[in-house]
Amino acid sequence: MKAIRFILEKLLFLSLVVLAAIPLAHADTPQKGGDLKIFIPQYPRDFNSAIQSGFAVMGPGTQLFASLVEFDEKWQPVPYLAKSWKVSGDGLTYTFHLVQNATFHDGKPITSRDVAFSLDLVKNNHPFGIAMFAAVDRVETPDPHTAVFKLNKPHPALLLSLSPALMPILPMNVYGSEPIRTHPANLKPIGSGPFKFAESRPGESYIFERYENFFRPGLPYLNRLIHTVVKDVSAAEIALRQGEFHYSAFSGGMRLQNIARLKKVDHLVITQRGYEAIGAINYLEFNLRKPPFNDVRVRQAFAHAIDRDFIVQKLHQGFSVKATGPLVHSNLFYSAEVHRYDLNLDKANRLLNEAGYPLKGDGTRFSATLDWYPGFPDHQQILAEYIKPQLRKVGIDIQLRPPADFASWSKRVGGWEYELTMNAIYNYPDPVIGVHRLYLCDNIKNVIWTNTAGYCNPKVDEILKKAAVEMDLGRRKALYAEFQKIVTEDLPLIWTHDRPDFTIHHRDLRNVPLSIWGALAPFDKVFWKEGKEPK
Repeated sequence: MKAIRFILEKLLFLSLVVLAAIPLAHADTPQKGGDLKIFIPQYPRDFNSAIQSGFAVMGPGTQLFASLVEFDEKWQPVPYLAKSWKVSGDGLTYTFHLVQNATFHDGKPITSRDVAFSLDLVKNNHPFGIAMFAAVDRVETPDPHTAVFKLNKPHPALLLSLSPALMPILPMNVYGSEPIRTHPANLKPIGSGPFKFAESRPGESYIFERYENFFRPGLPYLNRLIHTVVKDVSAAEIALRQGEFHYSAFSGGMRLQNIARLKKVDHLVITQRGYEAIGAINYLEFNLRKPPFNDVRVRQAFAHAIDRDFIVQKLHQGFSVKATGPLVHSNLFYSAEVHRYDLNLDKANRLLNEAGYPLKGDGTRFSATLDWYPGFPDHQQILAEYIKPQLRKVGIDIQLRPPADFASWSKRVGGWEYELTMNAIYNYPDPVIGVHRLYLCDNIKNVIWTNTAGYCNPKVDEILKKAAVEMDLGRRKALYAEFQKIVTEDLPLIWTHDRPDFTIHHRDLRNVPLSIWGALAPFDKVFWKEGKEPK
């Protein structure tokens, strides 16, 4: 009997193994159908992501336009419009072989000439165009499906610069016909991606439809992407709770308290994954041209007076991460070996005394005006309001100057007509694209999100310019580690925290992009569990 029982148990075990190995049809099998209702906090100025940055245009741009490559969650490039590519031994020639069945939304074929046109367009018009493609001397087009990039120097960030959010492929015959800044196709685009432009109500909503002739067979799955502007965060929260919207990225412009409440809603999934290539970092910026901020001891005193633990644990309810320098923790080149400034009011007072700013009879040393970027109040306004009483503890009288609007703030900071400002920037996937701009001597410009602080250290310039052409990953990491150590000692900025971003989506939505580009990746593989949106 024992032998028979053993045989029966063995047969049962083997049958379960066999059954487990058989792929069963189930509700999560990808299938076409359904709309995805997305809420957005702002309407894009236009839909041409070749000439501007910012998630308001890069988000829709990645659905309307394809690019040569995509990136997975391990920072590895994967084929998209380019089915394959090879790099020459000297790193100066990249040969891309395009898929041969790709067409634009007007039915015309996508060719290597469109690739060459698009790169030139991005290079000369996008805010990061020169940083991304100055090394590309030309694009040769020996046949319709081969694009050969000829570089004048090695460029380790080239493939990342070819991501959907940064290098959309546009039809030359459409966008080459008129000046690009005022081209009518910017508002009614002809794209190359998985979804095509359908209709819009400027300032309110826009709709994309599945492009039936997308070059990836059977994709995309969703019928439509319906984007609706919701500026009232309370209304947005209610709409998500009630299922009126299914998806939002970059936190939908909502406050952390809204996110905390939404985490308790059963039908919603909230994740911080998928923002690794974006890397938002928050900081206090000094105008280094003006005393006392031109004295590093004063800047270090500021750093020792600000309690970053209080910021991330109390003000941000544990959602944010304490910054240690110019790179966010998720960046490939982040280094922990930096100069750190823990809360130490005694040291802050000592540094201010040494710098020649003793306490006066009224208990202050000097006054300074603090502006802030008029967006993301949890990371800008609230920090400014916290810094005011905190710096009063070491005798610094902070005067808060609320921004009237984005235009007035950007004009003031871009014109160097400020003393202090809260600010934030995206690292983007490679420091060449998103980090260098704040620290290079030759990028001190009257334009926001450049080196408006006026920082200049020839040693830093030398390191960054070496890193921009170094193809060996290990040597690049060493160069960026050295850079981070120097700037955290010079302290041109005080980096407060890695700003958290959240993707919010309905639990029945499948294949939500969570690669390093997350919400700025194509939605061609996204589908509804039941093939239709939940009611």
